[in-house]
Amino acid sequence: MKFVLQRVLEAKVDVDGKTVGKIGKGYLLLVGVSNDDNKEIADKMIEKVSRLRIFEDEKGKINLSIDQIEGEILVVSQFTLYADCKKGNRPSFTEAGSPAMAEELYEYILSRCSELFKNTQKGVFGAEMKVSLVNDGPFTLVLDSNEILK
Repeated sequence: MKFVLQRVLEAKVDVDGKTVGKIGKGYLLLVGVSNDDNKEIADKMIEKVSRLRIFEDEKGKINLSIDQIEGEILVVSQFTLYADCKKGNRPSFTEAGSPAMAEELYEYILSRCSELFKNTQKGVFGAEMKVSLVNDGPFTLVLDSNEILK
């Protein structure tokens, strides 16, 4: 499982010209699922996201977690995180999870995030989405379960 986590001042996702998810200060979380992923891996990744301390405290030090700032989260599925660009010029997506399995895990991640975060918003799985954000910092992290869960 791969997450791209962006600390944002605001973010939104539009589908067919309509806003389907919108947040203020918090995280934009792009989620990529592989065929090897499961709910246990998802739980560990979400737990990592919830505990990261990447928000500034009153002294300007990066020391606070998302719950300490009462932050929000926008979760967007993105199979292209599993793009393989090693050969040729067109990416291969064979490492990305099958759509049915990936959607099930995406929905599971959304339900877990709803339990942990003040406000959880989402994109639409499999839809053509337009994602807008104001990255705060910029601060962007790439989390890969193959590295984090070793």
